[in-house]
Amino acid sequence: MKRMKDDSMEQYLKALSEYVTTTPGLKCKVLDQERVEIHQVSDQKTIHFELSAVSDVLSRSDSEGQPFIQVNFKTGKKILLTGSLIGFKPAPVLGLDLNKLPKVVTTPDLISVFEAIEDAVAMKASTEELETLKKVFNSILAGGELIGFDLAQERQWLWCLMHAKATA
Repeated sequence: MKRMKDDSMEQYLKALSEYVTTTPGLKCKVLDQERVEIHQVSDQKTIHFELSAVSDVLSRSDSEGQPFIQVNFKTGKKILLTGSLIGFKPAPVLGLDLNKLPKVVTTPDLISVFEAIEDAVAMKASTEELETLKKVFNSILAGGELIGFDLAQERQWLWCLMHAKATA
């Protein structure tokens, strides 16, 4: 793990933009001297944050030697920037064991879990299984919102599916 030596916002911005320009799936946009926006090409999701909120930017490698950037925020939150996705921690949800989820999730995981919910509804799965899937979905959704993604549209997916099921 290599720590950036200069803790200035300028160094954070440089580290972020240099890394993102090497990735096929992320784009970085400097909004002004203090704010940056990172766009995920795969699902068109964007987060933005103030560089003054960043406590550290770390260059790291995964188990396969692939580089990624870890951005730590002063609030204790963190994101991981990989070649194509922005990773974050799922949020705690009452009745859900977070140890059974990956430590890092991404917004495309919402699609996978939602499709599993649709399948469970279509196959008339047990209430317990459906409730667990909904908790996983809400955990990923809340985790994404906590780090700055606008997931209002995805929040509506579950409501619409459950409403359609109730009226069917």
